[in-house]
Amino acid sequence: MGGGGGGGGHASAHSSVSDTPGVHSDSITDDASAVSLAAIRTVYAASETIDRKIIRNGELTLETDSPTEGLRRITAAAESHGGFVVTSEFKQNPVSPGAKPSQSVTVVARVPSAQFAAALEQIRTAGERVVQEKVSGQDVSEEYLDVEARLRNKKSLEGQFLEIMKQARKVQDALDVQTQLADVRTEIERLEGRRRFLENQAALSTITTTLQMPQPIIAATTAGFGTTIKQAFGDAVDTAASIVLFVIQAVIVLVPIAFFFGLPLWLIWRMLRRRVLFFRKPEPSPIPNK
Repeated sequence: MGGGGGGGGHASAHSSVSDTPGVHSDSITDDASAVSLAAIRTVYAASETIDRKIIRNGELTLETDSPTEGLRRITAAAESHGGFVVTSEFKQNPVSPGAKPSQSVTVVARVPSAQFAAALEQIRTAGERVVQEKVSGQDVSEEYLDVEARLRNKKSLEGQFLEIMKQARKVQDALDVQTQLADVRTEIERLEGRRRFLENQAALSTITTTLQMPQPIIAATTAGFGTTIKQAFGDAVDTAASIVLFVIQAVIVLVPIAFFFGLPLWLIWRMLRRRVLFFRKPEPSPIPNK
């Protein structure tokens, strides 16, 4: 029985159905398709009455002298609007020697979507200045409706497989149907998990806030005439020193090169000059006849 079960699982299930009074094997696929289309039509027909599923997120960067106090205010703001703080992270920021220690806090809060704007407005007051703000939204209504339709379809198939198992006459047929039923139930669990996730993300908005201490401001100073002259003289000295250093480096580099290439050239030139002078030596003038 085990040898024929692997290759003819679907066929066995259908044969058991055909042997069962009142149930036809050909109607399973047709009924499933009809249920699928009916489920999709039902869900999409009711889409206008279903609240849109929008995932809202907000990001804030605030400056405050006390990040700890800012964290307390954000926690109070989230709780006052029916939300809560998910995580908070403190961090010591590196500073230059002698400067005041600086720290920052990153807070992730979740609030009901209906309270998103009000909570965001209150969280802004947790700092003295808003450095950066970003608000985004993602409409997942279409995906939610699609998940709903597929979930209805899978649950209908689950009911059909349960009915088939009740009417199955052979053990192998029942096992084959049970395997398919397990696959359908796994898909149902996955779809239900996705639906819960979308509902949770749409029901609760996320606000991420970074609280940082003000950055030290370097005061600008106006230099006087004497300071300007002194700075100009210093620049001139630096320029002159750079030129002298360049000349010294050039001499150090060029002298060996000139000696290496120049000496052979000078010797060749001198040898050629002697040969030219030798061939140009004037002939002795003839002695006149007496």
